[in-house]
Amino acid sequence: MPRSWRTACLVPVALAMASAALAATPATPAGDLDARIDREAEKVAPKMIELRHRIHQNPELSNRETQTAALVAEQLRSLGFEPRTGVAKTGVIALLKGGKPGPLIAVRADMDALPVVEQTDFPFKSTKKDNFLGQEVGVAHACGHDIHTTVQLGVAAVLSRIKADIPGSILFIFQPAEEGPPPGEKGGADLMLEEGLFKEYHPKAAFALHSFPDLTVGQVGFNAGPSMAAVDQFRIKITGKQSHGAQPDLGIDPIVTGAEAVVALQTIRSRNLSPLEPSVLTVGIFRGGERFNIIPGEVTLEGTVRTYSQGARATVERRMREILDGVTRANGASYEMEYQKNAPATINNPALTREVQPLMEGIVGAGNVKIVEPTMGGEDFGYFAEQVPGFYYRLGVLKPGTQSGGLHTPTFRGDDSAVPVGIRTMSRLLVDYLASQKSH
Repeated sequence: MPRSWRTACLVPVALAMASAALAATPATPAGDLDARIDREAEKVAPKMIELRHRIHQNPELSNRETQTAALVAEQLRSLGFEPRTGVAKTGVIALLKGGKPGPLIAVRADMDALPVVEQTDFPFKSTKKDNFLGQEVGVAHACGHDIHTTVQLGVAAVLSRIKADIPGSILFIFQPAEEGPPPGEKGGADLMLEEGLFKEYHPKAAFALHSFPDLTVGQVGFNAGPSMAAVDQFRIKITGKQSHGAQPDLGIDPIVTGAEAVVALQTIRSRNLSPLEPSVLTVGIFRGGERFNIIPGEVTLEGTVRTYSQGARATVERRMREILDGVTRANGASYEMEYQKNAPATINNPALTREVQPLMEGIVGAGNVKIVEPTMGGEDFGYFAEQVPGFYYRLGVLKPGTQSGGLHTPTFRGDDSAVPVGIRTMSRLLVDYLASQKSH
C-alpha cells in the first residue's frame, strides 16, 4: 500500500482515539477561547501526523538536525511567523505576539534522535543509518522527539489562528541536541542560553512536555519539585606500573586499584549522603589491559552521577576525588579525573505547578492527571528551568491495548493519536496560563 494511502487510513483512527480520550473533558473558565482551540487542534491534527511520519522516517542525531530544522522553519513561515534559524547551530525560534496585553512565556520542543536501531512495526519506521563516534549506527526517534516537534508545530498553527485574542506572547523554542552534543562540541539548551536567548527574551515561565510510554493517550503526568536529575559525567585514569602477570610484586596493578575504587565509590551514596537524598553513581565503563598475562600500566573508568540537589552534587564530586586519592595512594598508584557537569536537575517550580495543576485538570479531566514519580534520567530543559520558573509534564503516548518499550530502546513506540492530544493540551495550557495572569 502506498505511504500516502497508509497515512490516510491511520489519521482518522488517530483522531478517533484522541477524541475518545478527551471526550469527558470538562469545560474551563476560558470557555469560548478553549472551544476554539479544540476546533483548531482537530483541524491541524491530520497534517501534523503526516509531518510526524516524515520526521520519524528521517531522524537526525544531536547537532545534526539540519533537515528537521529546515522543515520546522518552513512550516512556521507558512503560518506567518518569521523564524530565526541557526540558533545553537541547528535550533529554531519564533515569537507569537498576542493581540492583547500580557506576559511573555516560552515553550520548548526538542528535535534530535538517538543512535538506536528501531524495531517497531510502524509503516513509517526509521531505517536510517549515520556515523556516531566513528561507528555506523542506526538512528531512530526512540525518545519521542518527533512527537514533541510536531505537537509544538501544531500548537504554533493553532495559536497563530487565534492570536488576536491571546493575552500575551509566546516564544517557541525548537531545541537541538537535547540528548547531548557529540564529544568536543557545544550544543543544546546550554548553548542557546550562552548565545543570549533569555537575555534577549525574558519569559515569565517556560513549559515543555515529553512522551511517556507508561501513560496512555489522553493522560498527562507531572510532579512538583525535582522531576529529572542533574546529569554529570566522569572519566578516571588510574596509572600503575606494568609487569608480567606472574610477577605482580614487580608492578603496581591498576586493575586491582580500580576495582577497589569502584566499590569504594558506592559508599558515597550509602555513607556520605542522607538516606533520604536520591542519587546514583554508576561506573559504566572499566577498560584496561591487552593480554591475559600482563598487568597493564593504566586503566580507565567512565560513568555518570545523578543528583537532584546542588549540595548532593558537590558532595559526590568532592568525595570521589578524596576516595580516589586515598585508594590510589594506598596501592602506590595515581589518578586523574575529568568531571563534567551537564544538564542540571529539572525542577518543576512549586508555585508554578500549583497554578498549573487546576488548569491541566480542566483541560484533560482530573482523572487523567497523574502524579508521577521523579526519575534519575536527565533533561536539557533543566537549563531553561534554572533561569525562569519551569513546568515540565509527561504526555501519554501508549495506545490502549498495545505495548511499548521504554524510552531510548529499539521498541519504544509513541502512537499517532498522542499528537492531537498533545497539541490540544499544550495549546490550552499556554493560553489558560496567560489568561490566569490577568488577576496577578
